[in-house]
Amino acid sequence: MRAALKSIGAYVPQKVMTNKDFESMVDTTDEWISKRTGIKERRIAAEDEMTSDMGVEAAKVAIHRAGLKINDIDMIVCATISPDYLCMPSTACVIASKLGRTNVTAFDISAACTGFIYALAVAKAFIESGMKNNVLIIGAEKLSAIVDYTDRTTCVLFGDGAGAAVVSATRKKSEAITDIHVSADGNYGDLLMTPGCGVKNPCSQKVIEEKLCTMKMKGNETFKIAVRTLTSDVVNILNDNEMSAEEIKHFIPHQANYRIIKAVGDALKLTEEQVVLTVGKYGNTSSASIPMAMNEIWESGRLQYGDTMLLDAFGGGLTWGSALLPFAGEPNTVK
Repeated sequence: MRAALKSIGAYVPQKVMTNKDFESMVDTTDEWISKRTGIKERRIAAEDEMTSDMGVEAAKVAIHRAGLKINDIDMIVCATISPDYLCMPSTACVIASKLGRTNVTAFDISAACTGFIYALAVAKAFIESGMKNNVLIIGAEKLSAIVDYTDRTTCVLFGDGAGAAVVSATRKKSEAITDIHVSADGNYGDLLMTPGCGVKNPCSQKVIEEKLCTMKMKGNETFKIAVRTLTSDVVNILNDNEMSAEEIKHFIPHQANYRIIKAVGDALKLTEEQVVLTVGKYGNTSSASIPMAMNEIWESGRLQYGDTMLLDAFGGGLTWGSALLPFAGEPNTVK
């Protein structure tokens, strides 16, 4: 038995926050943000809109497009660094409840921006072991809740949204996920982190005043390691599977920064048509960015059955990962 990605879905909040909006908040400009990141705007969730709410909406779309009912789903994995609750219940459990699915395996994983690829690896393993048949994987983030809007180096980067996919068992080798690489190096954990509200820095007046529950990033160091690591990882997965960059129909990287994406694409000699870009519209949505980008090309009609995709991500931890897989779902026939 093999695992195949059968559908994709996404959800973005209604509110659009442009670079111009930040000019009255911090010392920055639209030109500065655009030039250094490629980001023009991002979506911001409503105050009463939780990470689980966005995950539910993306999940409904993915389940429908897979031709399944909610009771066909026998496992739910949610990748997030902005869960509804700090420790418990998991956001996956909350999503399961809101979908009306009980008596189901459900849990969160925390791998930051690499979360969706980690979730894909988990789904693949459970299906290939024969333990599960239809796994719902979700990347959902309300990063606006953990951003310091007085820190101009980070607040302009992040947005909210969710993406979901159904990974199902198949006997067709042509539909199967080809390979997944996931890895981490905790020695660089301090480059990108939220230092407060865990057991090391429990919630206190000091944590609140110093905004330690918001994301902190050493941008220059992270950028350099990201380009080097991502390039090496995609070269390795292609070599391991005796594939060339020309065979990739869609390169779907984590949408963190246009300069990082371009550097990796140039190193692989990928064409503009191969590289999927949504960072300008949505900013960095962490674990949600890859499924949101995949959904974008599905809805535009670019993603067709059998198209080979190369996914690539790098995030806090530090974590990174890549995946080679064909799209095994139905094409978008809506004109």
